[in-house]
Amino acid sequence: MSQYIISDEAIQDLNQISNYFFQTNVEAGEQFLLAFNAKCQQLVNFPKIGRSYAHLRPNLRGLTLKGFIILYQVSEMSNGNKLEILRVVSGRRDLNNIFSD
Repeated sequence: MSQYIISDEAIQDLNQISNYFFQTNVEAGEQFLLAFNAKCQQLVNFPKIGRSYAHLRPNLRGLTLKGFIILYQVSEMSNGNKLEILRVVSGRRDLNNIFSD
């Protein structure tokens, strides 16, 4: 596996996070996005390093980043694995509500 995809919901999450940093601290926002990209590359190489959140959704995993949780899923495919970033949420959010549908 050499790449990942980011869901529409995760893109919306990242836009909201970016908007917050734009209003409060642009440099911290840039650092967050750089760290996010580095974590995603780390996940591509080591997809099982995140904590299991299977109680919320099968195969759901999460990795923390500066008070946020990168929630992702790895799916097996015939040509390898697919890593999808599903959400990027504050660690304070009620994760049960996010995945209750």
